[in-house]
This record gives sequence, C-alpha cells and structure tokens, in this order.
Amino acid sequence: MKFIAEIDVMPLKALLDPQGKAVTSSMGNIGLGQISNVRIGKHITLEVEASSKEEANSLVDNACNQLLHNPVMEHYDFKLIEE
Repeated sequence: MKFIAEIDVMPLKALLDPQGKAVTSSMGNIGLGQISNVRIGKHITLEVEASSKEEANSLVDNACNQLLHNPVMEHYDFKLIEE
C-alpha cells in the first residue's frame, strides 16, 4: 500500500521564533496589524510504501524522530493519506 504523509514541524511554543517575530512586525507595516503571533515552521510531504496504515505510521514517526525534527526546539504532527 502507498501512503502520503503530510508532516508539519513547528518551533516549540516556549521558544522564540525569530522568523515569526519578523513577519509579525511586518504585518503592521502593510496594514495587517490585526494579525499577531505568527509562527513559521516547515511542511514536509513524503510517500511511504507499507503493508498497513500502522506500519506507515511507525515509519513516518521514526523518520520524524530521527531526521526531520529537532526535539529540543521543535514538535511535529502528521497525517497519513492512503493513495
């Protein structure tokens, strides 16, 4: 079975997000002062070949933990879509 994993990696809420702060500051400059607390992360998509959704879930979780996020600074979540 083939699955598509949609992964979002975001900075931990307790940590400063310099990119998000810069964008938040710029919102007021372009007339969008109503927007605040911007947080910027990354979105990753990948294809997974697995015999079940549980196996695909485990493979993606391992990829996130071992390579795609830094647990000291980021958290992640993902969804699997069966193709």
